[in-house]
Amino acid sequence: MSIAWELFTPGTSLAGGVLIGVAAAIMVVLLGRIAGISGIVGGLLQAGTWRSTAQWGWRAAFVAGLLAAPLVWQLWAPLPEVSMPSNPLLIIAAGLLVGFGTRLGSGCTSGHGVCGLSRLSLRSLTATLVFMATGAGTVFVLRHMVGT
Repeated sequence: MSIAWELFTPGTSLAGGVLIGVAAAIMVVLLGRIAGISGIVGGLLQAGTWRSTAQWGWRAAFVAGLLAAPLVWQLWAPLPEVSMPSNPLLIIAAGLLVGFGTRLGSGCTSGHGVCGLSRLSLRSLTATLVFMATGAGTVFVLRHMVGT
């Protein structure tokens, strides 16, 4: 295994982490809500379940911010090259499995890993350990046993 040191970006990584933390804190302080992307998008897609326009508004604004972030980033630096290192069907299956796991675990990496851990939630610690171990195990099996 070799490390691509030219891709090591501590400054931008730190800035990204700070922005995620600030966004999560703003969500809790201003809205009293957890910044879990799967819950936000899920609530946005469940037509007819919104209690008010405000419920739809903050969810739509949050998703719009996620989609606009790369466009804003391009003002300062080029976007990294996007490549699909695996079979597209495998990527689709992986996405569906992640969605299933998100529903099963009642949250995603942002909800449990960022917001839950910062609140010292034992449930979020358990969920984070499970999805990190599952991800590591999946990579090991696919790379070293299956050979994809």
